[in-house]
Amino acid sequence: MRPSNIHVAKTVCLWAIWLLPCLVDGAAKGNVLLFFVDDGGFMQSSYNNTVCKTPNLDKLASQSVIFRNGYTSVSSCSPSRSVLLTGLPQHQNGMYGLKHSVHHFQSFDNVHSLPVILSQHNIRTGLIGKKHLGPESVYTFDYERSENQYNQDQIGRNITFMKQFVREFLSQKDDRPFFLYIAFYDTHRGNGSNQSYFGPFMNNWGNGQPGMGVIQDWKPETYDPASVVVPYFLPDTPATRQDIAAMYTSFNRMDQGVGLFLQELKDAGHLEDTLILFTADNGIPFPNAKTNLYEPGMGEPMMMSSPFHKDNWGKFSHALASTMDFAPTILDWFNISYPQYMLNGGRVSLTGRSLLPLAADPAASGFTHVFSSHNFHEVTMAYPMRVIVNQQYRLIHNINHGAPYPLATDLYNSWTFQDILNRTKSGQPTHWFKGLRQYYYRDEWELFDLENDPQELKNRAYDSGYSQVFKQLNQTLAQWLQATGDPWRCMPHSVLFDDQCYPMYNEI
Repeated sequence: MRPSNIHVAKTVCLWAIWLLPCLVDGAAKGNVLLFFVDDGGFMQSSYNNTVCKTPNLDKLASQSVIFRNGYTSVSSCSPSRSVLLTGLPQHQNGMYGLKHSVHHFQSFDNVHSLPVILSQHNIRTGLIGKKHLGPESVYTFDYERSENQYNQDQIGRNITFMKQFVREFLSQKDDRPFFLYIAFYDTHRGNGSNQSYFGPFMNNWGNGQPGMGVIQDWKPETYDPASVVVPYFLPDTPATRQDIAAMYTSFNRMDQGVGLFLQELKDAGHLEDTLILFTADNGIPFPNAKTNLYEPGMGEPMMMSSPFHKDNWGKFSHALASTMDFAPTILDWFNISYPQYMLNGGRVSLTGRSLLPLAADPAASGFTHVFSSHNFHEVTMAYPMRVIVNQQYRLIHNINHGAPYPLATDLYNSWTFQDILNRTKSGQPTHWFKGLRQYYYRDEWELFDLENDPQELKNRAYDSGYSQVFKQLNQTLAQWLQATGDPWRCMPHSVLFDDQCYPMYNEI
């Protein structure tokens, strides 16, 4: 796992520092390449994992500011992607859960997403890989090669197949700056559809899965389960180790893809004028991580490589940063104003903050806390949560705390969780740091002292010694939910809010 915990304010001085190198006569100079990993975790050496081989991410880290405290805005696929591309929390942009054809989870029609805004400002936009967002009118790219046109495993895991589209996009005869969004399907678990080979469990991770096609550029790395790093939040059992070993193979394939695509960027002559961003949508697909907003589910690898700030390459930043900050970061890079909305009778803009000042000064002050929220994963899994994290504490509001915590299908069917269930039924030790009842049934409020309890095992929300901390975090969280027009903030059992509820926003 990554080392420790800290987020950034806009100051006139810092804006001047980073703007001068990348503006010419007031116009934006340069491009943006964003790598987005599916269910990615801390499996590279810059985050203290020396077992999983990630030479390309290690090289990118040596040319980046590396965030010790990067966080997702929501620990679930489609909602996380919606926040990344709009800068609005999922409870504000309308993407309440996974986009599937059987229900209508999708963003509101009047939301402004990055690809649409950038295209309107003469920036060429491209998506290669996983999209899983709607409606199409909100998330329109000039160039798209996604699961809407191809098999998801092929367009999101087959790095040779993806490479041809990266080359095609970069070789187009077009002098406009570009935004290229490469969204891997790795390291998501496979769908387990081939029962005869993979069995009923979702553990294939796309490693040899039918439908991917031949991957000529992939040199598969396999791992000895005995050598993998088992994080504290998982049971150290043979089943878990085998699960992690297979995940490493998937993560390494993604790493090889990063290397291929950066070479394409270099060959196209854009390595020296492109801002490169790297992060993931949510925690790894294991219990206590993905869909949860504890540290393993909320914490993300995060890197930012600015070609105009090479003096800070390889440095670590302790600023608290969020995927909600990526949209304002990219808009600022292109010198484009943020979209405006009407909310609660007043004008509001994006919730996040640009991370670009950290390229100029990784130690810049002001990034002191981040927010996260969650409503659904799959449509039957209603478990709204609201979270604030600062340098030392995490406060979680489990709004539907009376219900058992729902497990995503891929987590439930994993070798790791099935092994926990089987051991529990047979009376064997699970070797898990939690019991099933503790995992399923949670208090309405959970307050963790991350400095003194990094495994988040002691809930301090009802501890009188932490009453002042609880009150301060509670108030800051309430102000954010009020400012973002959270429709869940009016739950009658909540102690946070009064009885007054406000409508959602409208486009100006």
